[in-house]
Amino acid sequence: MLNLILFGPPGSGKGTQAEKLIEKYGLQHLSTGDILRNEIKEQTALGMEAKKFMDQGLLVPDEVVIGMISSKIDATVNSVKGYIFDGFPRTIPQAEALDKLMELKQIPVGNVLSLLVGEEELVKRLLGRGATSGRTDDQDENIIRNRVVEYRNKTAPVADYYRAQGKLSEIVGEGSIDDIFNKLCAAVG
Repeated sequence: MLNLILFGPPGSGKGTQAEKLIEKYGLQHLSTGDILRNEIKEQTALGMEAKKFMDQGLLVPDEVVIGMISSKIDATVNSVKGYIFDGFPRTIPQAEALDKLMELKQIPVGNVLSLLVGEEELVKRLLGRGATSGRTDDQDENIIRNRVVEYRNKTAPVADYYRAQGKLSEIVGEGSIDDIFNKLCAAVG
């Protein structure tokens, strides 16, 4: 089973590349935001627990998020060729919890793909996206730069965590979509 984590700052092309990887390898996309929204919509026990935190403006605890991921894997494990995690893990405790879960299910994460894009390119891409998407967080250069700094401050330790395990592949995320995709596929092996 092929299990991947896709890292990259806002505007790095994660969404575009994740779609291509999903199509090529037959993977199930595991976006914690999507899972969270679905669990709340379905009014599952974990979804209702998460909603309590969200209604108070608090982050959903890692244990609840890991529980939701576990439920999603249990529901799909026999119908997919693997998983691609997008936007998770964001902290070392989350990475440790995810590793423990995947080992327990005997389907460990094999590769962590990190898209590297320069800050000026990220700003340019996000401002371009903001002009057409209506997303206000993509329309203010200062907010964009803060998001990039926040990503780099919080994600660098997670990248180092996977680098120490020999699972991290850093891919230059600038160039054509197809060139970047080919580099990602080469890293997957």
